[in-house]
Amino acid sequence: MPKPKILIVDDEVFFRRLFTEILSEGDLYSIESVGSGKEALDYLSRTKVDIILTDMVMPEICGLELIRRTRSFDPAPDIILATGNATVETAIQALKGGARDYLLKPCNPEQLRHTVKICFEQRRLIAENSLLHSQIRLYQKGQHLSSLLNIDNLFQESLSTLLNETGQGQGLAYLATQSGISHLEAKGFDEDEAKKLAEQLLEKTRMLEAPTLLQREDIPEIVGSDEALKSFWVFPMTAENQEHGAVVLCNPNDSYLPKSDSQQNLNFLAEQVSLGFSNACQYQGARDLIYTDDLTGLYNHRYLHIALEQEIRRSERYGLEFSLAFIDLDLFKIINDEHGHLVGSGVLRQVGELLRKCVRDADMLFRYGGDEFTALLVETDTRGAKLVAERIRSTIAEFEFSTGHDNTGRLTATVGHATYPIHATVLEEMIDLADKAMYLGKNDRNIVRSASEIGKT
Repeated sequence: MPKPKILIVDDEVFFRRLFTEILSEGDLYSIESVGSGKEALDYLSRTKVDIILTDMVMPEICGLELIRRTRSFDPAPDIILATGNATVETAIQALKGGARDYLLKPCNPEQLRHTVKICFEQRRLIAENSLLHSQIRLYQKGQHLSSLLNIDNLFQESLSTLLNETGQGQGLAYLATQSGISHLEAKGFDEDEAKKLAEQLLEKTRMLEAPTLLQREDIPEIVGSDEALKSFWVFPMTAENQEHGAVVLCNPNDSYLPKSDSQQNLNFLAEQVSLGFSNACQYQGARDLIYTDDLTGLYNHRYLHIALEQEIRRSERYGLEFSLAFIDLDLFKIINDEHGHLVGSGVLRQVGELLRKCVRDADMLFRYGGDEFTALLVETDTRGAKLVAERIRSTIAEFEFSTGHDNTGRLTATVGHATYPIHATVLEEMIDLADKAMYLGKNDRNIVRSASEIGKT
């Protein structure tokens, strides 16, 4: 372990030699000396120093000015002033400026050694305290990341944390299924750029089990991406169900990432992110069992309230509209009565598949109960909701449902829709108005009705 380094700054050769001799006793320190503040600053620009022992009065750059200028160095050295021109004012000025201590010339050798020893002890305690705080902070961050059960939140916070830890400005976090990227979070990229880069990185990152630095030439799939992106620090995430995710920090200009002194911190955070991902996937699986309709595979009515609460918060935050559609199968009881409940269940499954084809991946579908379904249409205004509702109605009306033994039958559906915040501003009201709009059309059947029509004659 290298010795602590002391730099003696004094324009008088006598004191430089005297202080060097006093502090050399015991061979505890590495000691250098210079004759001016200018020389000291030049030395500091090249070499790390723990303590500076400096005279107050020197030509060009005095001791007080030296204190001020050393504040810009990282880490800044501690400064002890030693001067024969002492006043109460200069002492106060020096200590306010950041000096650790103040000595009068000629210094008692024991006093000088004691002052330096105390200064190093304080410096050690501060460093240990800082390290402890850093470790506690890191542990708290890791605990927080590992406890996030929502995939979107996990990706968002993991990416931000790792970017902050490395001082980088660009990165991605994504979850991939067999069909491609299913979740994507990005910083420093627009959505199209991020998606393209994630798809290019996907196959390579699937093979990784530990944090890995990939050079651009290691990834032949990358074509046409920003040429400034020279390398990528990849933190893979895997779960027991084989879902694959990764946090990727983009490293511009081939800078070194991460710094060696932060490698352990990054590895620890990577472990916590991976643990959080595994927990989130398990939670997602358990939640799906609770909130999924066994028959159709759609969400059930219990999850509708949760999804609506989330969408209302999102809409309030970003000023967006969304719509809710209620779908009721017309005269479905006849299917059960004529063909039996087993056939009826098969028809409901077919309806679920048809609904999936009528909405976007971002939208959510629910079996509300019996032969009633709902569709949560994100970022969809009244006009858009009407178009989707009409698509659902016509798709069901035109489809030939299997009723067993190569027989087919037809069904129709009545659809009602309401839009937030145009028709309603609270959860219960949204459900009620979409439901009432649907019942408004039940006398006619095979029709689409809007909440705007409620109360009209």
